[in-house]
Amino acid sequence: MKGTVLVLGASGKVGRHSSKAFQDKGWTVKTFNRRKDDMVEAAKGVDVIVNGLNPPNYHDWKTILPAVTRDVIKAASTSGATVILPGNVYHFGDQPGTWSEHTPAKPVSQKGRIRLDLERTYKESGVQTIVLRGGNFIDPDGQDCVLSTIYLRSIRKGKITLPGPKSTRQAFCYLPDWARAAAELAEMRGRLGRFEDIPFPGHTLSAEQIKEILEQALNRKLGFTKFPWPVLTLLSPVWELAREAKEMRYLWNTDHALSDETFTSLLPKFSGTAVETALVSALPPGVAPTQ
Repeated sequence: MKGTVLVLGASGKVGRHSSKAFQDKGWTVKTFNRRKDDMVEAAKGVDVIVNGLNPPNYHDWKTILPAVTRDVIKAASTSGATVILPGNVYHFGDQPGTWSEHTPAKPVSQKGRIRLDLERTYKESGVQTIVLRGGNFIDPDGQDCVLSTIYLRSIRKGKITLPGPKSTRQAFCYLPDWARAAAELAEMRGRLGRFEDIPFPGHTLSAEQIKEILEQALNRKLGFTKFPWPVLTLLSPVWELAREAKEMRYLWNTDHALSDETFTSLLPKFSGTAVETALVSALPPGVAPTQ
C-alpha cells in the first residue's frame, strides 16, 4: 500500500534517508519547509508523515519537542495520515539488558522523560503512530552521527574514542536501514495497530568490537583514547551542548541491546547492511580501507 509521504526535516539525517527510501519504493515524496510551510496544509492528501524534526545538539528540547508533537498530531488528525516517529532509547534509563516494547520505562534524565511524554502524547491522540526505535545513529553521509562524532572523533590519529567502558555494548542504527524499514512498515500500516512500538535491532557493538572490525577493514592496529568528559563538565555552565551531553553520560555506561523479536515478526525478510560496511561508511575522508 504505497501513497504520498510527507517528510518533516528532509534536510536532516532521518529525513534525507527517509526521502530516498520511500522514493526508491515508488512513493510520492513531499518535503516540509518549517520556515515557509503550514504543516496542516502540507499534510493534506498525504498518507504517511515521517517526523524527522529534531532540534540539533539537544537545543531546548523541553520547549521545542512538545510544540512539534502538537503540530504533527494536528496535521495527521486533519489528513488521516499515519505518523512514523524515530524513537530512541533514552526512556529506558540505566537498566542494563535487552530492551523491547515490554521493558518498563525508567528514565533517569530529563531528555528521557521528555521523549517518554512525547510518545505518550502520540499514543493518546488516536493518530496511528509507528515508533521505530533505534539506537545510536550511523550516517554514511557523515552528518554528525554518534559513531562519527564520538567513537571516530580521533580515528585520524589511529584511535577509537571511549565514551564509557570499552566492553559495554550499545545499540546502533544504520540510518539507510532504518529508513528502508520505515518505508516497509508504512506499506503495511493497514495491518498495524493504532500505536506500534517497534525496536529496530540494528547492530549491537562495544567499543572493543568497533575497534576490531575497523582494524580488519583498515588493515592496521588502532588504539583507544578517552572521551573528554572532564572538559564537558568544566564547560557545562556556559555551553548548552556540553551540559546536555553530560546528562546522557549514563547511557555509555549501560550495557544494552534492542530486541529483534517484534521487528523480525513484522519484517521477516528484511536484510540489514553488514556491520563492517556500516562502520566503514562513517569513516571521514582520507581514512579508507586498504584495497
